[in-house]
Amino acid sequence: MRRALAVTAVAGAAWVTRRALRRRIGRSPLWPLPALEHPVSGHSPRRALRALIVSRTEPAQGVLQLTLESPDLPAWTPGAHVDVTLPSGLVRQYSLCGDPADAGRYTIAIRLVEDGRGGSREAHAQLVEGAELELRPPRNRFELVPAASYVFVAGGIGITPILPMLRAATAADADWTLLYGGRTLDSMPFLDDLAPYGDRVSVLPEDETGLPDLAPVAAAGPGTPVYCCGPEPLMAAVTAAAADPAAVRLERFAPAAEPGPGRAFTVELRRSGRVVEVAADESALTAVRRELPDTPYSCEQGFCGTCQHRVLAGGVDHRDELLTDQEREDSMLLCVSRAEGDRLVLDL
Repeated sequence: MRRALAVTAVAGAAWVTRRALRRRIGRSPLWPLPALEHPVSGHSPRRALRALIVSRTEPAQGVLQLTLESPDLPAWTPGAHVDVTLPSGLVRQYSLCGDPADAGRYTIAIRLVEDGRGGSREAHAQLVEGAELELRPPRNRFELVPAASYVFVAGGIGITPILPMLRAATAADADWTLLYGGRTLDSMPFLDDLAPYGDRVSVLPEDETGLPDLAPVAAAGPGTPVYCCGPEPLMAAVTAAAADPAAVRLERFAPAAEPGPGRAFTVELRRSGRVVEVAADESALTAVRRELPDTPYSCEQGFCGTCQHRVLAGGVDHRDELLTDQEREDSMLLCVSRAEGDRLVLDL
C-alpha cells in the first residue's frame, strides 16, 4: 500500500512539473532564461548615476560648460564620454573634458546648435547650477594609446575629448602638437587652458587664417597616432592627409556621411513570436516599432545606446559610433545598423 502511494505521489509530482514547464516555455520562448515582462535588450546595463551641477560657465560664445559632482562618479580615462539624460528624457553624449584625477567630478561642454535636433537648446535653457542630472557611467571608444609622440587635431567643440589627452601626453613626457581650428576666436572654448602649452598649440580661427594647414599630419612619422575630433569635413581631410590613414583615430559628435542604400531584410522577434520586414529605405527600429510600439529609443543616430538589443542569430552591419567590439559580438543598435544578410533574430 505504501509503495502504491509513493508511486502515485511521484507520478503526480512529475505531471505537475511537466505542466509547469509547458507553461513556462509558453511564456518564454527562450526558456530556461527567465520570462520577463520586458526583455533586457534595449535597456542599458550600465547603472544610472545622479550628479549635481555645481558650476555653469560659458568658456566661449555659444558654449556651455558644466561641472558635475557626486561621490558615485566612476573613474574615467582621456577620450571617454558620458550619456546624459536631459529633463525631457532625450539622451545625448558629451565628452569628458576635465581632469581624470578629480575624483567625484566631471566636466562637460555643450555647443548650442540652433538648427539641431533640440538637445543642445534644451541643455542651454534648462541645465542650471543646483539642478540634478541623470547620466550613465563613462565609455571610451577614443582611448589614448601609449606613444612617444602624437598629433592632435580639433575643430570647435571637438577640443573637449582632446584636452585630457594633452594633459596625459604631457605627464608622460611625450612629444605632441595640436592644431585647433574654429569659425572665430570667440567661438573656440578652452583657449586659456591651452595657453600654458605654448607653441605646441596652433590656434587657427577660420575667419583669420582660413582652413588649417595639415602639414603636421602629413609629416607624422611611422607609429605616431593622429587623434582628430571635429566636423566630418575636417576628419575626412585629416584622414586623407595622413601618411598612414590607419594611424588616424576619430571621434565623431555627429553621424558620419550616410552609407550607400540599404537592402531589405527580415527580423524575427524571438520573444514576441513575430516576424517583421525591414524595407531598404527604413531603419530596423522603425520596422520593429510597428509591431512593438513601446520599444525604447532616443537619438536615432547610433550614439546613445537606448535602442541596443541582443542579437540571437544573423550577421550585423554595424553603423553606430558607440558599441565596443565586444558588445558588437551579440548586440546592435536598431536605429542605424542593419543585417549583413537576409535575416536577423533579436531578443525581443
